[in-house]
Amino acid sequence: MPATDPVRETVSTVYLSDSRRVLATLIRLLGDFDAAEEALHDAFRAALEQWPREGVPANPRAWLVSTGRFKAIDGMRRRARFDALDDVGDKADVAVVDEAAWADQESVEDDRLRLIFTCCHPALAADAQVSLTLREVCGLTTEEIARAFLTPAPTLAQRIVRAKAKIRDAHIPYEVPTRAELPERLDAVLRVIYLVFNEGYTASSGTLVTRHDLSAEAIRLGRLLVELLPEPEAIGLLALMLLQDSRRNARTSPSGDVILLEDQDRSLWDRDQIAEGTRLVRQALSSRRSGPYAIQAAIAAVHADAPSTAETDWHEIVGLYDVLARTDASPIIELNRAVAIAMRDGPAAGLALVDAILGRGDLKDYRLAHATRGELCRRLGKAAEARASYERALALTKQEPERRLIERRLAEVAE
Repeated sequence: MPATDPVRETVSTVYLSDSRRVLATLIRLLGDFDAAEEALHDAFRAALEQWPREGVPANPRAWLVSTGRFKAIDGMRRRARFDALDDVGDKADVAVVDEAAWADQESVEDDRLRLIFTCCHPALAADAQVSLTLREVCGLTTEEIARAFLTPAPTLAQRIVRAKAKIRDAHIPYEVPTRAELPERLDAVLRVIYLVFNEGYTASSGTLVTRHDLSAEAIRLGRLLVELLPEPEAIGLLALMLLQDSRRNARTSPSGDVILLEDQDRSLWDRDQIAEGTRLVRQALSSRRSGPYAIQAAIAAVHADAPSTAETDWHEIVGLYDVLARTDASPIIELNRAVAIAMRDGPAAGLALVDAILGRGDLKDYRLAHATRGELCRRLGKAAEARASYERALALTKQEPERRLIERRLAEVAE
């Protein structure tokens, strides 16, 4: 019997709100990603058939988990008809009725956290962690993920298949790490979420500066992680993403060109996101256990609080970069600190630091390092050096709006 429109709408609403929770619990109960996904779809098909006759259950999520689980068991039994009973003994254990396995709210929320940590397990390659997290935790289709990262869909699909096989064959546990393991494992989760956000916030290639669908998905993941595991660095990452994303509407012109921070219309910044991000920064820093994400969020908060580039507290930003460099030293952090010092002490001071970084061979293929050097040389009137740096940056840049910005700078230097 076909579903009536109201019931179909209810099923669609439940799918949007609860399907990833249901999937996470089914993965725990069935111990297999593919079996759980098949069970999830079977359960929703059953809902479309049965809810119009029987009514929507009081707890749709529990009904869907129960239905999906027993449909999976039926499938196992059908496939086992010609096998010896001992061959399917372990799988038959999932038939044990345990209402708490899917009805307990805390257990279900733990399932989502288990799923995040499984998808981001360090035994998986970094690109596999990102792909699997977007597919299983966020529910993006293979085609959507492939488009986002400019990867052929068959390649992306194979990446996900191999990741699932690695989890199965290596017996990677479907669990939240112990307190002793948490710092290392949490870092992998945060790194995956921030990679997704950055690909959305500043697309690495293509015709668009930003991909809001990806940055919004990362923020949703960040919120989920903070809800399930309110560690200071998880809070700090959510704050950082909110503060950076608050500038999204001001970062591009109507024609799609890049607008640099100093030229942005700050009235377009999202003040609600800034207020939430700033509150979260204070919460993370007050724990006294904050790390690199929280410090970067504090830097973003200083920018968000400033009426203009000239009125920005560059002394505070340099101080925060000094702290960041002690906790998470890297050439990119050095580069960002050099920019802040150029704003505080003048372009010559910043240029000396950028030249030292490039002189060591660090960031020699990083487009923003050469673009930064070109900008500092331009401000100092060193036209030939500026042109050489901009040309190197242009050769390394794949994103069209960024290329147009560098080409405009080259034209200015030529004039």
